[in-house]
Amino acid sequence: MYDEITFLTLFLLGFFGGGHCGGMCGGLSSAFVLQLPPNLNRAGLIILLNLGRVSSYVLIGLILGWVGQIGILLDETRWLQNILYVAANVLLLLLGLYLAGLSGMAVKIERMGRPVWKRLNPWLNKLLPIRSIPACFAVGMLWGWLPCGLVYSASLYALGSGGAWHGGLYMLAFALGTLPNLLAMGFFAAQLKAFLQNRTVRLVAGLLVAAWAVWRLAVFFM
Repeated sequence: MYDEITFLTLFLLGFFGGGHCGGMCGGLSSAFVLQLPPNLNRAGLIILLNLGRVSSYVLIGLILGWVGQIGILLDETRWLQNILYVAANVLLLLLGLYLAGLSGMAVKIERMGRPVWKRLNPWLNKLLPIRSIPACFAVGMLWGWLPCGLVYSASLYALGSGGAWHGGLYMLAFALGTLPNLLAMGFFAAQLKAFLQNRTVRLVAGLLVAAWAVWRLAVFFM
């Protein structure tokens, strides 16, 4: 039951963060699509792009979950694991407040990933414009490392998952939540945007995520 609620929380986190995803990744996604070769199936390549992005998220979750698992196995780092657990849920709380439109602090986390992105961006430029199926998937994987406060918040949550398997599944749940927004940018962009930007929808979703974070923190300190 615990894992099911966690997976659902991360899925909703990715889905209702669609307003942020659309603003940040929507333009990049459109640029990739415009550069797709006309001789290949466009719909299939768009899906492949996003599969590459999802793969990167899962990889991040596996790595962070594995790192967290090593720390848990070492008694001398138990205090560090406790700090990471609290930090992950504090970030989840901030993210819930961001989704609800009550705080923008979570987005500032994006600055942490800029040095990594500067190193990966030249590789991305070498693959553009996209000319083949392997290049399409590779572009998607590099896209997954784009600095994003939502991704980093979910990543830290994966770090506190206690294992590579759980970390990967946590990030997969988050990634699946982001898919509808980025895949539907074409056909259902107007309807989707209107739904995700609805004040009531964002408020309810954000407060539910924040409430879950508060509950986990309360259980930890009890």
